[in-house]
Amino acid sequence: MMEVRAKKALGQHFLTDLKIAESIVSSLRLPGCGEKYISEGEDWPSQTLEIGPGMGVLSQYLLRKPEADLKMIEIDNESVAYLLSHFPEADGRVIYGDFLKMDLDSLFPGQFNVIGNFPYNISSQIFFRILDCRGRIPQVVCMIQKEVAERIAEKPGSKTYGILSVLLQAWYDIEYLFTVGSGAFAPPPKVQSAVIRLKRNSRQDLGCDPSDFKFIVKTAFGQRRKTLRNSLKPLIASKASREGWDAERLAAFVSDPVFDLRPERLGVEDFVSLTNKFASRQ
Repeated sequence: MMEVRAKKALGQHFLTDLKIAESIVSSLRLPGCGEKYISEGEDWPSQTLEIGPGMGVLSQYLLRKPEADLKMIEIDNESVAYLLSHFPEADGRVIYGDFLKMDLDSLFPGQFNVIGNFPYNISSQIFFRILDCRGRIPQVVCMIQKEVAERIAEKPGSKTYGILSVLLQAWYDIEYLFTVGSGAFAPPPKVQSAVIRLKRNSRQDLGCDPSDFKFIVKTAFGQRRKTLRNSLKPLIASKASREGWDAERLAAFVSDPVFDLRPERLGVEDFVSLTNKFASRQ
């Protein structure tokens, strides 16, 4: 019998299929797995954070792995009570709080993995927080809404390719692992789900200011049906004013063929070049 009431406000849909839960946990690389952390040539970290463990459907398998130094962040106090009463080994590992507001530096002094069935209503916010900590999070294994998973893993040229696609692909290799039907949950969501794995790539430097890059990407996709010449018009005007361009110089700047494109046509490197166009004096 369900002992934790699923709360709509928290986007809770509890995974009940144990085979899927075990597959998700098995997708996480841990020390001794034989695969190295690509960008460092070192083993994967043992420190592992599970976001939103709920009733512990993933936690029960993670707790059995001595190579996983597990911590769990849970915002629902009813779930915290359930975890502590049903999993004695979770004592000292469950943290009551909000991942989006948590001081991760104090919890994890070094690198750490992230795993979880992310609440669909805040999955994008979770990914933005992960990006903020990208230097210390070499991998993420998570279940999210299938539509979002496909968007994140999509390549340039697709209508589903968007802000998260570019920002995450700049720093991570994305693997779409498998699809999960709504019948694997209680209560069943109205959408399908998918499990993806993010593995930190070898990029150490973006080649432009990361904050400017993020701003350009978000601004471009803010009006994704328009060409970059139109969606970035305020930025173009600001640069022209700042650098004192005359009409001829402005026309020369916007004559670059990149401004004829819509944002979904640009890959990570294209957005890096575009960001540098706005940063440099040209």
